[in-house]
Amino acid sequence: MIGPAHHIGIAVRDLDAAMERYRAFGLSPGTVEIVPSEGVRLAFLETGGVRIELLESLQPDGVIARFLETRGEGIHHVAFATQDIVAEMARLRDAGFELVDREPREGSHGRRVAFIHPRSAHGVLLELVEEPVQHR
Repeated sequence: MIGPAHHIGIAVRDLDAAMERYRAFGLSPGTVEIVPSEGVRLAFLETGGVRIELLESLQPDGVIARFLETRGEGIHHVAFATQDIVAEMARLRDAGFELVDREPREGSHGRRVAFIHPRSAHGVLLELVEEPVQHR
């Protein structure tokens, strides 16, 4: 079952500059993390109810780099928590959603993630996020 909103992903060209800008706004960035499987360098901003994830591409041809090339900086995806990502992926597939991933992949902080194609969600890339057992 889909849970609450987990985070909003924002594609940025320069993570350090973006963190400074959001710091000036009044938000506190967490630790910078590199996620090799996604080809990104990221940091979460704690805002209370929903986290904001700042994403910088590590590869000139990576997903975030391509997004920046075509759309510029801005909201990349909206993520929702789920307790059982495999079951939720099957449910969504059966409901006619087009999944980007056949199987969950490793995300930040040991989370399992999977994406739903924007064609299935009115132009919005959706992410499913399952926390590791110790974080639930």
